[in-house]
Amino acid sequence: MAKLSTHVLDTARGRPAPGVSIELSAADGERWTPLVRTLTNADGRTDAPLLAGDAVRPGRYRLSFAAGDYFRATGVELPEPPFVDVVVIDFGIAEAGGNYHVPLLVSPWAWSTYRGS
Repeated sequence: MAKLSTHVLDTARGRPAPGVSIELSAADGERWTPLVRTLTNADGRTDAPLLAGDAVRPGRYRLSFAAGDYFRATGVELPEPPFVDVVVIDFGIAEAGGNYHVPLLVSPWAWSTYRGS
């Protein structure tokens, strides 16, 4: 079954990042329409795929991760404004039946992603 999933790793602490607020939006022309709002669980993952089955459609999508709020909640001292605050990843889905995994590896000073499966 087709699905879109994510997880968040706190690379500064070397472990999953629980409690990160995530929003998935879809592009509608120049507008972004929110589809899903969720939090990561104790394993840094969402409890369910962000999209699954027929909901995985070709198009442009945006994942927004509230990394700054997560680091503040864990007691990390951040400058104001923080260097990494809301991480926004714009990406495309080309295959309606494909599996897309968009992880976030994040610290207060850097972040990266890749297409997993």
